[in-house]
Parts: sequence; C-alpha cells; structure tokens
Amino acid sequence: MAEPTRARVARGPAVRRGRLDVRLTAAVACAGCASKLGPGDLRKALHGLSPSRRDPRVMVDQNTYDDAGVFRLDRGRALVQTVDFFTPVVNDPFDFGRIAATNALSDVYAMGGTPLTALGIVAFPDGTLAPEVLREVMRGGQRVMDRAGVSVIGGHSVKDAELKFGYSVTGIVDPKRVLTNAGARPGDRLVLTKPLGTGVLATALKHGKLDPVLERRMIRQMTTLNREASRAAVAAGARAATDVTGFGLMGHGSQLARASGVTVRLDPRADWFLPQVIDLALAGEVAGGLRDNREFYRSFVSMRGIDEGTELALYDPQTSGGLLIAIPAARTARLEAGLRRARVWHRWIGEVVRKGPHPVEVGK
Repeated sequence: MAEPTRARVARGPAVRRGRLDVRLTAAVACAGCASKLGPGDLRKALHGLSPSRRDPRVMVDQNTYDDAGVFRLDRGRALVQTVDFFTPVVNDPFDFGRIAATNALSDVYAMGGTPLTALGIVAFPDGTLAPEVLREVMRGGQRVMDRAGVSVIGGHSVKDAELKFGYSVTGIVDPKRVLTNAGARPGDRLVLTKPLGTGVLATALKHGKLDPVLERRMIRQMTTLNREASRAAVAAGARAATDVTGFGLMGHGSQLARASGVTVRLDPRADWFLPQVIDLALAGEVAGGLRDNREFYRSFVSMRGIDEGTELALYDPQTSGGLLIAIPAARTARLEAGLRRARVWHRWIGEVVRKGPHPVEVGK
C-alpha cells in the first residue's frame, strides 16, 4: 500500500472531516499492544539478566512484573518511570496518537502515581508515509498529554519499516502509597475498570470487519485515561494494581498473583467484554499476541466450565486497557463510591485467595 498512500496524503485533498485519509493498520503486521514481544520469547531474552549492584533507593523493578519502575527520592517522594510504544491499532493518525499517549500514561497511573513529563518515541517509514501523517500522530498524542497535564519535553525518532509511536513517561508517587503487583493479599476483592476485547476488535478493524459504531466505542475507551480510576484506588486504600494491556487479563492477573504469592479467583460474566468480542473471537478475529498469551500463560491458569470464546477473550491483548485493582474487602464500599463519583466503568470480577496450584482460577 506504500506509494499510493504517500501520494494520497502528500497531495492534500484526500482529507475527510479534517483528518488524513489513510489506513494505518493495513501497513503493519500486528496492531497496538498485540505487537509486543510474546511472553515466552521475552522471558528467554531476559533470563539471567540482572543489575550488578542493587541501589537501595530502587523500590520497584522488573522482578515483580510491574508496570513501571519506582525510585525513592526522599521520605515523601519517589520517581515513577515507564516506556511504552507500539504499532497503529486504528487507521486515523490523530486517533493513533491519542491512544498511544493514553496507553503510555497508564503505567504511571497503575502505580498510583502522577505523570509529570514525557519523551516521544517515533519509528517512521518515511519512504511510504508522508510527514503529515507523523505530524497528526504527534498532534493526537500532544492533545492527550495536555489534557493529563503532562509536559512533552523532547523525544527521539528513527526510520523503520513500520510506524511505531509512544512515550517514555516520568511521574511522581508517595512512597507509602505505591500500588504494585506484589501488594495483593488473601481476602482482597478485585475490580476491573475497562471492559475487555480491544485486541479482537482491532483485529476485526484491520480486516475490515468492524462495525463503525463499535469502532468509535473502541477508540473512546482506548483514549480514556486511567487517572480517575487510579485516584479512586489510592484514596480508598487499595493494595495492588496493574493495567491490563498486552498480556491480557490472564497474563496480567497471573503476574499480580505470582508477585503477591497468592491466587486470584475469577468468575467471568458477559458484561466484562465489549460487544461482539466473543463472537468475533470465535470467528477467528484474533491476533497473534492472543495465541502467544494463551500458549504461555495457560499453565498458570485453571479453567473450569469456560466456553471457547470467553477463554480466547480472557487472553486477548488489550491496548490502553483498564486497571485491575486489589483492595481489602472492608474498603470496597469506599472504592465503589469513588469510581461511581468519577463515572468510571467498573466490574467486580473476583477475589484473592491463598496460594493454590495455579496463580489464576477461572470459573466455579
């Protein structure tokens, strides 16, 4: 699709509703967080790698599978640092930029932090896409960063065969109120703050099989900041959180359980998922990332009485997904009130129990 796209964009007239008329998903092999390296290959690559010395100011690193690193500055402040970038998950450049920015900020929110600054990361196929496309991507990202109160203070770009975009984000957090994968305890309740299925829907979009109304809903969800959910979790006294992104609910739920030394028990319901996700998954609209997640994480998961479509959706890689929050049962009413007050979509999806044979138990 390369040269026709460039010619169409560079000419200028091919603009609809003020936006460039391109199909970004047609030019990439994988969309959004489904483009992440599979968990199996990632584990092999990281095997044996560890820092030669441990700085005592490092509070959180990769050992607990967390969303971001945390570095203590003093008694009342710690830095939160993360990086996230990926290939287009939607066709419109402006929307892609908004989604990439929302997704990058999410890791800081998942730690209970407040993002402060960001650096842009660009990989751009300058031989097949015009500079106007990149400008729109960055404009979309800037729109979200402005809304979040985050200063974009620089960035870096390289040429690449596929478009990729994202940010490195630095934030701040109270060291006593950090939310980590390792904080869940038996008796905690689990809440999810965005419905699942964006990976399946993005795959259907790439194949031209997604209803436009559902596409708009997907984009609206992927550009919704996790800021309010994070604030509600911290205010209510949550112990642990992670954002559900490229490894799906099963992958990120497993990481939280393993880091905390517990088992998470879930009982799926239809209202956990975006419309049509189960049917589209059964029809084959699944990304390679879903298959990678299922292959790697299925040994950590016990499934009982779960139909094939639901199982697929539980492994679906999410782009700019919601938070999975663990909170003591006595504090659930406060979190419920906070989420309702902020108008955050949420579902109570399970509980934390003592460590069993599997980190994740699904079904009754």
